[in-house]
Amino acid sequence: MSLTQLIILALIQGITEFLPISSSGHLILLPSLTGFADQGQVIDVAVHLGTLGAVVLYFWSDVAKAAAGVPRLLTGRVDTEGARLAFLLGIATVPVVLIGLALKVTGFNEALRSVAVIGWAMLIFGLVLYWADQTGGTEKRSQDWSLRDAILMGLWQAVALIPGTSRSGITITAARQLGYAREDGARLAMLMSIPTILASGALLGVEVVATADAEAARMGATAAAMAFVAALASLTIMMRLLRSVSFTPYVIYRVILGLGLLVFAYT
Repeated sequence: MSLTQLIILALIQGITEFLPISSSGHLILLPSLTGFADQGQVIDVAVHLGTLGAVVLYFWSDVAKAAAGVPRLLTGRVDTEGARLAFLLGIATVPVVLIGLALKVTGFNEALRSVAVIGWAMLIFGLVLYWADQTGGTEKRSQDWSLRDAILMGLWQAVALIPGTSRSGITITAARQLGYAREDGARLAMLMSIPTILASGALLGVEVVATADAEAARMGATAAAMAFVAALASLTIMMRLLRSVSFTPYVIYRVILGLGLLVFAYT
């Protein structure tokens, strides 16, 4: 893999991971539209680790709180704010892990990696995000997160296994539909990404360990560092913009890209 391709991949993953425009969809499209060779699982794992580092750093106070609550949770106690947050994040992650494993075992996940599927997902779920953002309430805050809402957001998150849907986009859609304010809904969606990325990284990591070599490790480290910087920048900008701007600009981008991909796929 050339350095140019590595930089492009890392930047795409970093910039799109937390924006509601689907990082996986963009990564799948890259070789389809440019002729680049598939980046392989080593780079996939590396860039995801880079973006994981970015979201952990940005929401460090929440992450530290949840981490401190894990020991109490393991003893069956959910009597602190941190233990409650860790519990709800775990519950919200279960659907995507189970359905993701099922798709991988059956091989159906490969059937979804097409330009047409990504185009339809970009378009449809972009419009769903617009509907939820425009009609959703703003009375709930992130500290109001309940077991019911964690389950519902977890089920919505599983839909993001369809390439082009966007994990952050669909969980933000769910949060807005449930009545969370934009910034609070985005915060919950970003925190939900941490155990999800860890789970997917662990799944891919098992296969990577057996095939990686020194050169692949070096490229992976480079990709992870670039993805970290890009993800931290895009996450910071998005969270600041949400104080005054809706999700409509992302919806417009999704609709334009989705329509363009459908034209490309069917002609």
